[in-house]
Amino acid sequence: MPREKSDILGSLRGSINAASVRKTVLSGLLALVLLSPTAEAHPKPHGAVASGDAQATEIGLQVLQRGGNAADAAVATALALAVTLPQAGNIAGGGFAVTRFGTKLDALDFREVAPAAAHRATYLDERGRPVPGASTIGPLAAGIPGTPSGLFALHERHGRLPWTEVVKPAERLARRGFVVSERTAENLAKRTQRLSRFPEAVATWFPGGAAPAPGRRMVLPELAASLRSYARLGPDAFLRGPRAKEVVAAVQAAGGLWTEEDLASYEVAWRQPVRFRLGGWQLASMPLPSSGGLILAEVAGILERHEHAEHGLADQAHLRAEALRRAFADRFFLGDPGSVGFDPRALVRGQRLTALAADIDMSRASRSEPPTSSAPVGLESDETTHLSVVDADGNLVALTTTLNGAFGCGWFHPAWGFLNNEMDDFATAPGRPNLYGLIQGAANEVGPGKRMLSSMSPTVGWKGPERLALGARGGSRIPSAVLHVLLEHVVFEKDLTEAMSSPRLHHQWLPDAFQLEEGALPAAVRQELRERGHQLRRREEIGEVQAVRRHRGGRFEAVSDPRTKGAAGTR
Repeated sequence: MPREKSDILGSLRGSINAASVRKTVLSGLLALVLLSPTAEAHPKPHGAVASGDAQATEIGLQVLQRGGNAADAAVATALALAVTLPQAGNIAGGGFAVTRFGTKLDALDFREVAPAAAHRATYLDERGRPVPGASTIGPLAAGIPGTPSGLFALHERHGRLPWTEVVKPAERLARRGFVVSERTAENLAKRTQRLSRFPEAVATWFPGGAAPAPGRRMVLPELAASLRSYARLGPDAFLRGPRAKEVVAAVQAAGGLWTEEDLASYEVAWRQPVRFRLGGWQLASMPLPSSGGLILAEVAGILERHEHAEHGLADQAHLRAEALRRAFADRFFLGDPGSVGFDPRALVRGQRLTALAADIDMSRASRSEPPTSSAPVGLESDETTHLSVVDADGNLVALTTTLNGAFGCGWFHPAWGFLNNEMDDFATAPGRPNLYGLIQGAANEVGPGKRMLSSMSPTVGWKGPERLALGARGGSRIPSAVLHVLLEHVVFEKDLTEAMSSPRLHHQWLPDAFQLEEGALPAAVRQELRERGHQLRRREEIGEVQAVRRHRGGRFEAVSDPRTKGAAGTR
């Protein structure tokens, strides 16, 4: 690497961690020169990108500047995150994307699937009890990855630039070097003990036996080689041939269930998004196997029927908790679309939403009772990462990708990165809580080839010429975080930065606790909620949201959640 690039990389330590990085700050990252865009005398607006890492956001902005559209920028950003944000960005994970190109809406499901050898007792002992760590640590916890096929499919359907140009920036990052952010350094240091049991992870991510300091430049040559092959071959670079044979052999030797046939047979699914309205906006979010879109649509419908915005703070909070409680209770009956014994759209039909809204007692909190039926009445650490993109034409991509826990199962392969531990998102023991305290039902039990239920909520919105894309990380708290920003922004009409910064609320049915960030409600309101029977619990952080918007008149805006160290910018 030329000396001047190395010097500038070292100078990025301060700017790389800003929660919301505007164009003036991100221009410093041009030292990476991954695309070397031609300077424009009178630059026109190209769009906006928000993601969990400044280097990845800058790559997305450069792709837009080079004439790429929202799909090109989203894929390039996601691949960059697989390099710079190893705790969540990934090749060996999966996710969802909701898109709007012109007037066409799509929901792309590239969720991981269970290996063919997995079954309902895979993670149980002879007495039917969950084996500690079996679904969270090591390759046995890993589902078959969807990311290689998913990113390729998104570009194939909607991209504008050649595939090789979209992959090249991430390959260069891995080959030439990237700056370890404060966020990644902190995550590695925090999980040193857990990751230390996996020699390949130690060899790559703990140089000299310790987590790298923020600002250190690292290279990932084997991942770079994989990405070069990915640019040439598409998903086959990972799912067939030498890399597939190598990773399968290593996974099996470490106790995992993957086979070459599992990898080769993986397929994405294009689905119809869940549609709903809120505050005069039309919105679209992810359907099953994510519960996120259904939760958002259900809660939005209940709140609108109560004219939520017209109430005082105590009533607003009470209604929010009660609506979330009911939506998360319905989540118990959800799972892989092929395993749900009813049409999930019935959950958000008008008559049912009206009945759920009428069931709320404004004077008392409901009780979250364990389910007693096999169908709804009336019929994700959280190391996920989200990115949002809007381009000059108003096309939108909201893309959430995940390893489930931070660094997934902890097991690392140099040519793939960290493997997911997504099998824990199944109900490994129906009726018992998973990693995030979610109680799940038989529709989401482990089964060969099944997609595990998720809470990811990539969402796009439009109102006349205005456009919005957002989503979050945060496990089970994802829908609540997205809902909060939507309510604050499109209902209460706060600007996007203020909506993102305001303290959030969360309820997930079980455990029966109304979770609040610090400063979410005045003391008098909290006391009133206690008197109504709510069990209040403080939560340090409820989600991490990334959002972009195109305003009427063509101005772009991008905001990264101030709770963490992501980056947002316009170009």
